[in-house]
Amino acid sequence: MSEFTPFKRAAVIGVGLVGGSLALAMRVEKLADKIVGYDLDADVRARAVKLGVVDEAAETFAAAVKNADLVILSAPVGAMASLCKEVNAHAGDGALVIDVGSVKETVAEAAAHVRPGVHFVPCHPVAGTEQSGPEAAFATLFKDRWSILTPLPRTDPAYLAAVERAGALWRGVGANVEMMDAGHHDLALAVTSHLPHLIAFTLVCAADDLENVAAAEIVKYSAGGFRDFTRIAASDPVMWRDVFLNNKAATLEVLGRFTEELALLQRAIRWGDGETLHEAFSRGRSLRRAIVAAGQEMAEPNFGRDKKK
Repeated sequence: MSEFTPFKRAAVIGVGLVGGSLALAMRVEKLADKIVGYDLDADVRARAVKLGVVDEAAETFAAAVKNADLVILSAPVGAMASLCKEVNAHAGDGALVIDVGSVKETVAEAAAHVRPGVHFVPCHPVAGTEQSGPEAAFATLFKDRWSILTPLPRTDPAYLAAVERAGALWRGVGANVEMMDAGHHDLALAVTSHLPHLIAFTLVCAADDLENVAAAEIVKYSAGGFRDFTRIAASDPVMWRDVFLNNKAATLEVLGRFTEELALLQRAIRWGDGETLHEAFSRGRSLRRAIVAAGQEMAEPNFGRDKKK
């Protein structure tokens, strides 16, 4: 990254898994001279400093972003409107502001009200785990993953330069970069991320509600499929609440198509239609192989888990 000029001061707002991982990756790659963290929770701020995720913690948003040439908003999507007001009030002219949320249209709407002197480039690093907090952060989270940028419809040279700098930042921490329209992003992610999480939450809740199956049996006999659904369902409930409230239209469209497919398989099972079942399962298997071939998952059996565990 010799061609990349490091940021002088980066402010990470929300020092959890994604914000903390980006801070650690920037430190490893020397992309910022100083990294300051801010979180509403004072204990999170203290832990982030103790763990070395950030150089220091600020007690207010204003103190964190003062003189920052990079501001990273790593908070639930539902907080973006209020955070944009804070950015407007406290970020300096010329600062690059990015977010890391998995919904982009509502972020773009909020970002449109940020004054032109501050360059807000909505971003979504498609990477994460079910863990949260600064302890969950690790520097290689974004390596070989995709970061999607959905720039605002601005054509002034300063903003276009900020978009390029945002892309260079993500490449600097190991991510591949894609540009996309915010609406298209939200529909694509409704398929690849939001609906799977909704299904996982629903399945786990349904299992928990089964009165004739003991909870101990569900835990004891959980096979790989159910176990992996519980991993997804362990994700941050506040974050996912905001995702579905802010990506309502796309999620409902994809959910409608899913229920049609589910009804088709339900009929096939009821009427013993093995051909329909085989065709559907073959399509699923082919898609899984394509994901592995694209380097987005391990090819090892059992998802690369240690068989002894």
